Amino acid sequence: MAFDLSGKLAIVTGGASGIGIGISEMIAEAGALVVIADRDAAGAERQAAALEQAGHKADWVQLDLADEASIVRACAEVETKHGAAWVLVNNAGLQDRQKLLDADAAYWDRIHTVNARGPYLMMREIGRQMVRAGKGGRIVNVGSSSVGRPMIQGLTGYTASKAAVVSMSQSAAFELAGDNITVNTVHPGGVGTPGAISAKGPPPEGPGRRAPPLGMCQPRDIGAAVLFFASPEAHRVTNQVITVDAGFFLT
Repeated sequence: MAFDLSGKLAIVTGGASGIGIGISEMIAEAGALVVIADRDAAGAERQAAALEQAGHKADWVQLDLADEASIVRACAEVETKHGAAWVLVNNAGLQDRQKLLDADAAYWDRIHTVNARGPYLMMREIGRQMVRAGKGGRIVNVGSSSVGRPMIQGLTGYTASKAAVVSMSQSAAFELAGDNITVNTVHPGGVGTPGAISAKGPPPEGPGRRAPPLGMCQPRDIGAAVLFFASPEAHRVTNQVITVDAGFFLT
């Protein structure tokens, strides 16, 4: 098949639910051994088992993006068990809302710790693995279409954390190009995931509530864009962004 990842090892953070499930499915179907890295150990184990039951190769590891020691331990554990990762998908993140005039520093620190610092540390740890292995690699960071323009109220802190991901991707692509490691970003539009539905904060108000022309995105729609960036065929593609928003910004 096109975008064949047979023999490759992929780590998907937040792969136990929501968009992460769609991403892990698409990468596993392309032949990779997918490690589900999630704070929810039971959920990660279930998703890995579901992939194996579908005939794919999968494993799981517990990882808390808010804890540097947890990130270092989990990445080392995966390398010891399976070797160096060739694909890293930084998908996990918080979507909680807090209006600017009601905001507190604790909210800002929490959302940036998980959404920005977590991917930064994952790129550091897995990037080191890729460089040691000397075979190149693919890093795909999941941002948000809200970086492009306001979507709903209460996302100032969240959008700032995702804008940081875009900037980190750019600089990381520059630093890692010499080792044949590409770094790209996928911006999802609206996806009705459990995380989005259960996000804390005021009721969502704003243009993000309207339906996009092509209908609501599904997790596998995001997974398809991630798969392209993760594939060997994308070896000349780095520091790029794909927005999967079902045409939302057309209206």
